[in-house]
Amino acid sequence: MRPKIYLFGDSITEFSFDEGGWGASLANHFARTVLEKVFPRVEGGGEPLAVTVFFGANDACLPDRCAAFQHVPLHEYKHNLHSIVSFLKKQWPKTQILLITPPPIDENGRLRNPYSENPVTQPERTNEAAGAYAKACVAVAEECGIPVLDLWTKMQQFPDWENAYLRDGLHLTPSGNRLVFEELVVKLRDEGLSPENLPVDLPLFTEIDVDDPLKSFNK
Repeated sequence: MRPKIYLFGDSITEFSFDEGGWGASLANHFARTVLEKVFPRVEGGGEPLAVTVFFGANDACLPDRCAAFQHVPLHEYKHNLHSIVSFLKKQWPKTQILLITPPPIDENGRLRNPYSENPVTQPERTNEAAGAYAKACVAVAEECGIPVLDLWTKMQQFPDWENAYLRDGLHLTPSGNRLVFEELVVKLRDEGLSPENLPVDLPLFTEIDVDDPLKSFNK
């Protein structure tokens, strides 16, 4: 069984496997060493190499706006992250867990691209609220002693991030996906996870004996 990396999150993670998405890019980056399957517990080994946990964008919806049903209070969001990390550490003690903060919010973009009827004509999310949840995510990572990708801060370091990285004020453009992928590769490499450090599960072309190809697959 190949080692795995799990991506655990909301619709931003779901869409990461669209064309040019950061999830698809990450899978391609580890293509010879990682097979992505979702969350079975394998007895006797088979723990994933890493798990990303990417929540907060929906939790940060404001409780008095049109997406109030998605709102999770900040203290509860932080508690939930702690619970997720604790569960994953218990489930897979050797697995590297990496938190990702919610991205920044372009409020004008949210108004231009509503997901549902918005009678108050105010964005259901604000960048300020997203920032509070991002800070809570960073705090949980520090408290748990695990790495974190502070996407909320990182994206806003670039000019015109609202249009460059967000296609509807929340979800990622191809450039936004590329940024997440590149930053994740750096974070994983910092933890010792990179393709060159992992064994391949199939022989390289140059390692195949042309006179007896099957022998190379039985090593």
